[in-house]
Amino acid sequence: MSSTVQQPTQKASTAAPIVHRRRQVEPIYWFFLFPAIAVFTLLITYPAIEGMTMSFTNSMGFGDFSWIGFRNYIALFRDENILASYGFTFLFAFVTVILVNAIAFFLALGLTSKIKFTNPLRAIFVIPMVISAIIYSYVFKFLFNNSLTAFGEMIGSQTLSTSLLANENWAWFAVVIVTVWGSVPSAMLIYIAGFMTVPGEVYEASSIDGTSPWQNLIHITLPLVAGYVGINMIIGFKNYLAVYDQIKGLTDGGPGTATRSVAFTIFKGFEGGDYAYQMANAAVFFIITLIIALLQLRLTRGGTSA
Repeated sequence: MSSTVQQPTQKASTAAPIVHRRRQVEPIYWFFLFPAIAVFTLLITYPAIEGMTMSFTNSMGFGDFSWIGFRNYIALFRDENILASYGFTFLFAFVTVILVNAIAFFLALGLTSKIKFTNPLRAIFVIPMVISAIIYSYVFKFLFNNSLTAFGEMIGSQTLSTSLLANENWAWFAVVIVTVWGSVPSAMLIYIAGFMTVPGEVYEASSIDGTSPWQNLIHITLPLVAGYVGINMIIGFKNYLAVYDQIKGLTDGGPGTATRSVAFTIFKGFEGGDYAYQMANAAVFFIITLIIALLQLRLTRGGTSA
């Protein structure tokens, strides 16, 4: 009895080779893209390049100038007022971003819970978003100089009986308070959007296990909205580094130079004829903020590229 062994046969691949075709771009896209690029180049890119170039000169912003190399940059790191403005700016941005995100997070948590009148409360809390920063800064300036001092005299507080804006030790914190008041609504809306993406079934499952609200917050809510926390931290820190309106409206950089941010110092320098010197300051500040933004993006992505 003979047996035949059948050899397995491989089927020939009939799959057609994958051809990567280049996507055809409709002309209408270029019609909208080119004007935007032209406007961005004219209003942003060209002035930035020209400003970087002028930072190597002794230009006052008008008239003749001569090239002086890196003298402006060397002088920056020896200027105590410039270094103080960087110290104030980073301290202000760090404290403000922590306070804004903490307050906005818990407000959003409350406004997404099962309480009454959530929609009217949301409308009330976003009112600062529709008011210009310079306007509400002047309003708070009146409150600090008049209402708060009157309250301090009434309760016998020596610290509050004089305006915080005139106190070198507390003026910076007054600027923080006003900035927090105006910045919380936008951060709160981002957190509300984040909380609404969390499935309700997750909390239902955790309630079966008998977890407490605090455990839900730490082990469920925070991990699921971590991306929104990162967004708020990056956007907020970048904006607070460029603070100007609140300082202009509240202290005008005073008392003395106690509340001069980098942005405020740059604009004041333009007014005083230090155009090239402050352009060098702006260039250094741009590089620093760019590095910080890249580091923040890397940290929020967990050190991995998307």
